[in-house]
Amino acid sequence: MANVKVTLGAGLKATIQTRDHITYIDEPVADGGTDAGPMATEALIGALAACAAITTRLYANRKGWALESVEIEVSRQRLRVEDYPDYDPVKHGVGDTINELRQRMTFTGDLTDEQRTRLLEIAGKCPVHRILTDPVAMIEELISADVTERAV
Repeated sequence: MANVKVTLGAGLKATIQTRDHITYIDEPVADGGTDAGPMATEALIGALAACAAITTRLYANRKGWALESVEIEVSRQRLRVEDYPDYDPVKHGVGDTINELRQRMTFTGDLTDEQRTRLLEIAGKCPVHRILTDPVAMIEELISADVTERAV
């Protein structure tokens, strides 16, 4: 189980603590942030690409394949469902919009076409990809509220 704690004080800079690591999510200055880190959506698609790259590296290592490096560029586009040619309400769910995440992958090394194709398939099985595409139950709980009472 992954556990992450996020703290947001004044402003838009979020401090993320997980295990012994601290990272930041922020908004650009033009949007009221301090640009101390990537936006949350950038971090999300960055996590997807990093997970896919790591998963393909582990697979190639296990197979003894000569994968030298992995480069993945991810773009996100929000589309109206009627404008999305591959829309499938069973696969994508019912809604007015769909988020298309496009991963463009480059596998460098002495690899066959079949190995590159297999690595592409394996990238689509990484844990973050599965979290984003499998059914997800979102549960928001209010743990405590800080209430300050004023004397009237």
